[in-house]
Amino acid sequence: MAAAREGLPEGRYGRSADARADRKLKIIGAVLGAGLLGVVAWSGIHYITATDVTGQLIRSQPVSDDTVQAVLEIRKDKDQTGVCTLLSLGSDGSEVGRKDVTLDRSEEHFTEFVVMRTTQHAAATKLEGCRATSKR
Repeated sequence: MAAAREGLPEGRYGRSADARADRKLKIIGAVLGAGLLGVVAWSGIHYITATDVTGQLIRSQPVSDDTVQAVLEIRKDKDQTGVCTLLSLGSDGSEVGRKDVTLDRSEEHFTEFVVMRTTQHAAATKLEGCRATSKR
């Protein structure tokens, strides 16, 4: 009478191919899960910190040693109030003027004419940034 074979002895032939495949799948799943979590976190942070007010400096011109005129193009929600910061630099790169421009017009897209006082002749003017302040 032949004895029924019960299976291979435990630990005698090493790990099976299924165990190695399961380990690889677990590692791949953990890496992909961590990547997905990172993308979701980045998207959430970007959504929360995104500004609703955007601006672009169209042109600027020094009209005297202590005055600069600038034109800004603004995009925002109609009911949004925002602030854009302009910065003027002297010929040596030092800051000679700074102005916060409040944007409370009830339009989505408009241009804003700004006159800015400086401490000396401005060689360049740049838009430092725009941000939303509050809803009306």
